[in-house]
Amino acid sequence: MTATLGSIDRTTSAGPAAPARESLGSRIAGRLSGGLVRAFLLVVGLFWLVPTIGLLISSLRAPGDMSASGWWTVFGKPSQLTFDSYQKLLENGDITGSLVNTVLITVPATVLVVVIGSLAGYAFAWMEFPGRDWWFLGVVSLLVVPVQVALIPIAELFGKIGLFGSILGVILFHVGFGLPFAVFLLRNFFAEIPRELLEAARLDGAGELRLFARVVMPLGGPAIASLGIFQFLWVWNDMLVALVFTKSGSQPITVALQTQVRQFGNNIDVLAPGAFISMVIPLAVFFAFQRQFVSGVMAGAVK
Repeated sequence: MTATLGSIDRTTSAGPAAPARESLGSRIAGRLSGGLVRAFLLVVGLFWLVPTIGLLISSLRAPGDMSASGWWTVFGKPSQLTFDSYQKLLENGDITGSLVNTVLITVPATVLVVVIGSLAGYAFAWMEFPGRDWWFLGVVSLLVVPVQVALIPIAELFGKIGLFGSILGVILFHVGFGLPFAVFLLRNFFAEIPRELLEAARLDGAGELRLFARVVMPLGGPAIASLGIFQFLWVWNDMLVALVFTKSGSQPITVALQTQVRQFGNNIDVLAPGAFISMVIPLAVFFAFQRQFVSGVMAGAVK
């Protein structure tokens, strides 16, 4: 007993234990969070924006100036900037009509995928019906089907029923290929909702439709917003499906710009502002719903 007390006294008199050495990973992480690295990332971000800035400046220059010098010369000669190209773009019926077609294709395709995917995701998550798991497995298996495989068969089908070359045909194609991912995403998100919350709503007399509208939809807002952004960007920037299924009167902006390049190789005064408008609209949509998008992506990561 005396020996034990003596060892304790010697340990106590030796003072506090030496602090543990900082690991190599911690030291690296501490250095990476410094101001130098942040400045480096800022420079990388600015370089990433150079093509966008160049396209914007090119869309504000006259064709003669663009053929004579690079877009960066505008910083020394600000008088080169003009809105004549945008005025000419608005007078181009093919471009303005294709922009309207893009909206007519993208908005319904996004809304239908979000609405149908939400209803199906709720059904697969919380409703009991025969073969539910097998049906969901079949929906998930459609995610592996590439778009290129279905182009020719669906084009033949649309030709037989009179939808080939119409805006409705493009919308149906995008809805069909957008629903598997939508159902998979929303079903997994809705399944994380506490069962007690749904049971309490049912005890209060809420039916399935009211339960879906009043409880599930508000809780699933971040995931639904993320899905809507993904679908909007996919459809807006699509060119392959539109190139196959549209005609001259139903072409979106991506196909119209490609046609302008093919027919008028030197028509840069129309192509530059058209390309910038085609790019800036989805960017505006993304930044407008950025907070909901981040919440949807991070949903479930932190309990």
